[in-house]
Amino acid sequence: MSIEQAALYLFVAAVVSMACRRIKLPYTVGLTAAGIVLAFLPEVEIPNLTKELIFGFLLPPLIFEAAIQIKWADLKRDFVLIFVLAFVGLMIAAAIVGVGVHMFIGWDWAAAVLLAVLISATDPVSVIATMKDSKIGGRLRLLVEAESLFNDGTTAVLFAVALAAAAGAPVTFGSGLLAFITCVGGGIVCGSAVGLAALFLAGRTDEKLVEATFTSVAAYASFLLAEHWHFSGVVATLSAGIIIGNSKSFCQFSDPGRETLVAFWEFVAFLANSLVFLLIGLRLAHHPLQHIWLSALIVFGLSLFGRAAAVYLTGVCVSRSRLKVETRHQHILFWGGLRGALALALALGLPADIEKKPLILDVTFGVVAFSVFVQGLTVPMLLSKLGLLPKEEPKAVH
Repeated sequence: MSIEQAALYLFVAAVVSMACRRIKLPYTVGLTAAGIVLAFLPEVEIPNLTKELIFGFLLPPLIFEAAIQIKWADLKRDFVLIFVLAFVGLMIAAAIVGVGVHMFIGWDWAAAVLLAVLISATDPVSVIATMKDSKIGGRLRLLVEAESLFNDGTTAVLFAVALAAAAGAPVTFGSGLLAFITCVGGGIVCGSAVGLAALFLAGRTDEKLVEATFTSVAAYASFLLAEHWHFSGVVATLSAGIIIGNSKSFCQFSDPGRETLVAFWEFVAFLANSLVFLLIGLRLAHHPLQHIWLSALIVFGLSLFGRAAAVYLTGVCVSRSRLKVETRHQHILFWGGLRGALALALALGLPADIEKKPLILDVTFGVVAFSVFVQGLTVPMLLSKLGLLPKEEPKAVH
């Protein structure tokens, strides 16, 4: 990507953000549509959308920015519920999608399971962007964002198991459970170590820009360190962000440093979000979907059905406990579970020897397009219908 292209994308992102705010259109939808339009301009080159670009460059700052604003006390209170949604719920959703793809589209089990696993996880990038766009706070935002962040660990393990099974390797429940514990536990260890190191170094200076620099290193270093050891990079960056965002006594940041930290990461997240959805739009414009639109529509419907089963079954199970989730919150957990960059990154990272890789990638692009435009456009309407949007304060009259 050239400097000229990057400048163009940033300019477009700023203009689209202003326009979306005026016409009350979800920012993610506006950016994706803008990317599609940009793709048809003769002077615009289409960047190569790769797993490395999404995972290694754009995902860490988005995860970290969300993590530093999660309150540990709130997370601890709802951790069991979040774990059930991110682990049991994801497996239920993946099972429904996998069986449905095999039965209704006729794919072999290996390809059906691979697609089911990568498409069933809610995407942290899309979900976080939607919650920010709607200005939702409180427990609902915590549940939606935290579940989306934590289910990466489940997705990574299930995806690795599905790949191994597709390659003919023996897979057992015990080996899968061990892989999950290793993946998530290793991510927590990596993220905690990097987060504590960043806090220790930041505590040695009162320079707010230096403190912000240490957090930048922590966001990327935790992610890359965990991925290097085949742990969950998202869980690692999430752990580092939670530790830094909740630090009170361990070499805490200066007050100006904390203010700079929040503003800096809001800006970085805006840039990363803008690039993610512009790139998705650019690729969608030049990705032939005519031959797979029906398959993509079926998979999209299956993913919604699987998500509904996961959310509402969990809601029933906790309905008589302190973890009870309001019915209207369950509706948002269901419909707000968008698919996006995470699914595309996993599909792009499939080994070349997977027979149906091109078809899996095409269907994934189609499902992401349906999710961004259908769910992305209607989530704010549903929030308004359920009375969950924050009330706007009346403007002062001078």
